[in-house]
Amino acid sequence: MKAALARTLVRLLIVPVAAVLAVLMAGAPGAHAATDLSTVAQELRQSPVYVDPAASDQLAASDAEALAAKIKDADKPVFVAVLPAGYPTQDLFRNLRTETGITGLYGIRLGDAFDARADSAVMSRQSVSNLVGAVQGAGDAKAQLNDFVDDALRSNVGGTAPSSWSDGSGHDVPVGGLITFGVLVAAGGAGAYAVVRRNRRRHEEEQRAALEKLRVVVDEDITAFGEELDRLDFHPGEPGADDAMRADYERALDAYEQAKSLIDAATRPEDVKAVTQAVEDGRFSLATLAARRAGGPLPERRPPCFFDPRHGPSVADASWTPPAGTEREVPVCAADRTRLAEGRDPVIREVDTEHGRRPYWEAGPAYGPWAGGYFGGGLLPGLLVGTLLGSMMAGPAYAADYGSGYGDFGGYDGGDISGGDFDAGDFGGGFGGGFGGGDFGGGGDFGGGF
Repeated sequence: MKAALARTLVRLLIVPVAAVLAVLMAGAPGAHAATDLSTVAQELRQSPVYVDPAASDQLAASDAEALAAKIKDADKPVFVAVLPAGYPTQDLFRNLRTETGITGLYGIRLGDAFDARADSAVMSRQSVSNLVGAVQGAGDAKAQLNDFVDDALRSNVGGTAPSSWSDGSGHDVPVGGLITFGVLVAAGGAGAYAVVRRNRRRHEEEQRAALEKLRVVVDEDITAFGEELDRLDFHPGEPGADDAMRADYERALDAYEQAKSLIDAATRPEDVKAVTQAVEDGRFSLATLAARRAGGPLPERRPPCFFDPRHGPSVADASWTPPAGTEREVPVCAADRTRLAEGRDPVIREVDTEHGRRPYWEAGPAYGPWAGGYFGGGLLPGLLVGTLLGSMMAGPAYAADYGSGYGDFGGYDGGDISGGDFDAGDFGGGFGGGFGGGDFGGGGDFGGGF
């Protein structure tokens, strides 16, 4: 009887003790197999730096916390993972990016080796390659990873940090993440959070100011379009009016009302793209209606005049060279085609800037969405190459601040939740060294597998 009771007590004691030992062993360096990649991704959704328990001798917890705070202070989508030597490398970057599901710059320290990849909207391939090359041989993990992050932040990483780093909106918050958060708060994490919030507020204020500048230009466009409607003086019941004319007129009226509604509802600069698309659709409908009434040939659907979209649909492409730029073909209205042919200057749309009235392509980056609505479908990069606006839009940070979808200028915003919708080529290529072949540190080697 007493023996049976003793055995029962022993069993009751063994279960909780074994559970505690399992937890302790799970956190001990080298005490378990490599962490599953989905767990690494889950941790990165909560904090920018992840150190695998089996690689804790590479980067101390305090150093990891300081590195994470630095990234959060900068409010940029930079991810750092420290993994043990021997961690599976097949398609490592690509799979980690898929599991994390967030657009950003990813650096991985694997044993004594390091490499990185990034979404092209966040940083160009060449920039990533340069970053990786600069930190090779930087010493221990602490020195190398800090150099990598410092260099990346100086390189103007595109976008902002994912909201899950500050609002805890990740799916399953692990116990380790909660403990880390508590340590960060105790070490001044609250101050870092305040900096992130301040950066976000500043960014939002800049976006609001950019939108207000755009409202002035868009209101001028909508007003000019309304005046065109009035000058046309079409009445659906007038003699000679047919169903096709009435349909053109109705489309023009709908576009006018849609443009007004869209600009009233706009909250970000990129919302303006839909407004100018509506205005351009309406102008083409008016041009078609005018041709029908005159009994002439219907106009070809072409982009608006490059020099000022208020001139209406273009009639041809003409050669033009901007000051200090290269020659290119631009769509022009009939009047500007004549001016260019006679050696005169075209009539250019100017907007207010801090340096006075300037052509829209020499104004601020916010005018990208405005131009993108008029010259979509991949046409815009060729038109703006060599101009101030074109240079801004080609930078990796542009899409995060002013939207994308302008041809070669597009991409998900840095820090955006894109899931598996990303260019897998950005995260391909061999890790290098002893990690699957390829030139080690070639962060720009984006072909082939891992």
